Amino acid sequence: MRRQFPILLLAGLLASNLRAQRAFTWQELRDKLASTNPTLQAGQINTDESRAAEVTAYLRPNPDFSLSVDGFQVAPNSGIWRPLSGVVETPGFSYLHERGDKRELRRDNAHGATDVAVLNQADLRRNLLFNLRSAFVQTLQAKAWLQLARDNLGYWDNELRISRDRFNAGDIAEADLDRLELQRIQYETDVNTATVNLRTAKIQLQQLVVDRTPVDQFDLTGPYDFSESLPSLEEFRMMALDARPDLKAAARSVEVARIAHNLAIANGSTDPTFSAWYSHNPSFSNAFANQTVGGSISVPLRIFDRNQGEKTRTELDISRSQRLRDAAEAQVLSDVNSAYVTLMSTLNLLRPYKTSYLPRAAKVRDTVSFSYQNGGASLLDFLDSQQAYRVTEVNYINLIGSYLSAAAQLNLAVGQEVIQ
Repeated sequence: MRRQFPILLLAGLLASNLRAQRAFTWQELRDKLASTNPTLQAGQINTDESRAAEVTAYLRPNPDFSLSVDGFQVAPNSGIWRPLSGVVETPGFSYLHERGDKRELRRDNAHGATDVAVLNQADLRRNLLFNLRSAFVQTLQAKAWLQLARDNLGYWDNELRISRDRFNAGDIAEADLDRLELQRIQYETDVNTATVNLRTAKIQLQQLVVDRTPVDQFDLTGPYDFSESLPSLEEFRMMALDARPDLKAAARSVEVARIAHNLAIANGSTDPTFSAWYSHNPSFSNAFANQTVGGSISVPLRIFDRNQGEKTRTELDISRSQRLRDAAEAQVLSDVNSAYVTLMSTLNLLRPYKTSYLPRAAKVRDTVSFSYQNGGASLLDFLDSQQAYRVTEVNYINLIGSYLSAAAQLNLAVGQEVIQ
């Protein structure tokens, strides 16, 4: 008995751990997505790379160092052979001077590219949040299905218990009891199907947040309901124009295209190269000048290559970016309009379900059930009332899921969570 006690204790602890579930809220899942999702992490690295490119773009040209050596003895003029005795070393430096604010324009162009990368990262997060929200809604919907299926099964088991008592009392026929017993299969099937759907939804949710908790220990919590008060369509449109990161990225791309065009014009200008050198060698023009310095300036002649192609290409790119910006704005407004219409359509269906259809279905079920138990209703009427209640409840749960999905779509269209 003493040997069995630690085993029983360990089994009890394991069973307790298996039953313990961590219920994540929506805010916790959002934070977990930001810290664990590899796609978001890869996008952040791309943004950091763009910031590093800003440093490179603003670097000055490196100066050049040269060393020339002259005066080697080619052939001996006497019996003494000293080929290095008259060698003169001439060190020199040269530097390319960039004109036309090329460095500043390269810096601004790289900074604009970083801004676009940051906005693209925000847009990536917006889309991943929509995927997470959709998986969150599907999981809540699956939990509601499972709870409804269990409630219906419990209700039916209670009806079966009463019907068996009536059969034993000779109040109903055996055929009627058999039909009621067979009807239980449908409710058992609903429970099994809802259980599988819930596990599948949890797995999809765990994939997004990279959570390796066993499915049975992973859970979430949140309201599964709808709100009847919504802002107007025009308010949603204005919020979307202010918040959508892809639209901001398109607008910033127009500015970056203008900077790139100015840089192309600057690159068509002439950059001189200044050089200076020193020599320890007598000058022919001055017999007493053993230490001499010199300098030069080299100016390329931009006769043929004046960067014409890049000037034209970048100018065209400005127009292309403007058209893409207009297309992005039209897409934003279209997304908001479509999501809003879908949400309002679902909301118009939910209102009568909540205020009228659900209470009536429950009332009809309870009334017919009471009448059947007391011999005032037929078996067919009883089964029909049960089926009508089940269908009404399932439709209501599905409509709430459609509402929350449409709300998530509207949040995606607006670019921020305006509906929780």
